[in-house]
Amino acid sequence: MLEHILELSASLFRIGIFGSVTSRNMVRALICLELTFNAVNINLVTFSNFFDDSRMKGEIFSIFVLAIAAAEATIGLAIVPAIYRNRKSIRIDQFNLLKW
Repeated sequence: MLEHILELSASLFRIGIFGSVTSRNMVRALICLELTFNAVNINLVTFSNFFDDSRMKGEIFSIFVLAIAAAEATIGLAIVPAIYRNRKSIRIDQFNLLKW
């Protein structure tokens, strides 16, 4: 059972990293980043349940990771409309706002 869950988590992590690296759309990159965070959460809960049944350290830590991911998504999705208003595009490869 542990191997199947870890394979699922590794697959989600690979898809998330691949999507983050190759996507040109900022919203898609944020979604792939959230997919990566969820793969990490699956690992945390799985290892917590597998190694220590009496404590809930993995579940509590995954709640903190979800809270941080939600804050990151909120900030990222707030930045997207602001950039779209200025540049009329949300393609990542067209951003040069931080260049001198």
